[in-house]
Amino acid sequence: MSVLVWVEHDTASVKDATLAAVTAAGRLGDVVALVVGAGAQSAAEAAARIAGVAKVMLADDPAYGHALPENVAPLIASLMAEHDAFVAPATTNGKNIAPRVAALLDVMQVSDVLDIEGSDTFVRPIYAGNAIATVQSNDAKKVLTVRGTAFEKAAAEGGNAIIERVEGPGDTGLSRFVSAEIATSARPELTSATIIVSGGRALQSSGNFATLIEPLADRLGAAVGASRAAVDAGYVPNDYQVGQTGKIVAPDLYIAIGISGAIQHLAGMKDSKTIVAINKDEDAPIFQVADIGLVGDLFEVVPALTNGL
Repeated sequence: MSVLVWVEHDTASVKDATLAAVTAAGRLGDVVALVVGAGAQSAAEAAARIAGVAKVMLADDPAYGHALPENVAPLIASLMAEHDAFVAPATTNGKNIAPRVAALLDVMQVSDVLDIEGSDTFVRPIYAGNAIATVQSNDAKKVLTVRGTAFEKAAAEGGNAIIERVEGPGDTGLSRFVSAEIATSARPELTSATIIVSGGRALQSSGNFATLIEPLADRLGAAVGASRAAVDAGYVPNDYQVGQTGKIVAPDLYIAIGISGAIQHLAGMKDSKTIVAINKDEDAPIFQVADIGLVGDLFEVVPALTNGL
């Protein structure tokens, strides 16, 4: 099989989610990486160095500069005549583009793949991760999104793939880029962090997030996350959200502070290697998945923990 992989990048470097997608695609067949963007030559060169990538296709066009799915999906659909499967990481962009590709190809998408058992057999979560299903696709072309935390990351160096330029339909005129508000932080990126400190609605305000969660995260060299309730309350930006409708993470250590443990949040972090929960409600669902649980008032426990580090 020939497998086309969507490369997540920032025009200069390839993001970690792509490395996991390459590993997953390699389980299906020969990996062809697709780099789409404006001025993305450096990203294409980085993709060519990924171990396991046989070829890189580069679509360099201003129309693809912001990965608008209405422009990108037709390009991918046109390239699928030469490929048997399309694989995208289950990131915001991947989830935005892959369904449109599936629709254009008139096939069923298999979402959030956790394992690949064969060329047409895949393992994926259902019911917010409370059950795992093995599904089989009879479609001639496979369209998959893969969960980055479920696959080992391919080595970013060691490959030497050729780069081939391709062209697509360009701007379809269906959408346009207006602006972007991008949160920047000196802390690790949430989906690639080895330690995450997350806060919930119990923190009560953005000020308490800044005075309690962030100092602890800085002491541990950790990324900062949040529950959907905390994001909806305006305590932190959307970019911090962990959960089924946010970011899926699986760090070595996940510290959940003031998070009750709603199903949608657990779906995004329960694969973490070690989970520590701090909550004053001893019946909170989070304690059912926690490896270490501490029942107590976070306003007393967290400062003491931070000062003790």
